[in-house]
Amino acid sequence: MTDYGDLREQLEQRLADLLERADVIEDDLRHPLDADSSEQAIDLADDEALEGVDGVLREEIAQIRMALLRIENGTYGRCSQCGKPIARKRLEARPIATRCVDCAS
Repeated sequence: MTDYGDLREQLEQRLADLLERADVIEDDLRHPLDADSSEQAIDLADDEALEGVDGVLREEIAQIRMALLRIENGTYGRCSQCGKPIARKRLEARPIATRCVDCAS
């Protein structure tokens, strides 16, 4: 079995960072709207942008959690399509990768 301890640490750190950022965004989204209608329009536009960013963060959080689960259950580093090993350099560049370069192309 290949040792992915360094990649696990990288994934765990990235997960912690993303969770912290997602919490900040959620706090921002919970703020009450300003009484001024022109300010409300700006707040709503800002909230819409934040919701988009939050969605992207949540998707990456899910991918990282799945990668950590694959490390835990011993399937990390194997292509989900062909079953061959994923090159270490690919995993270092994209630790959430689920497919080898050939299958991803």
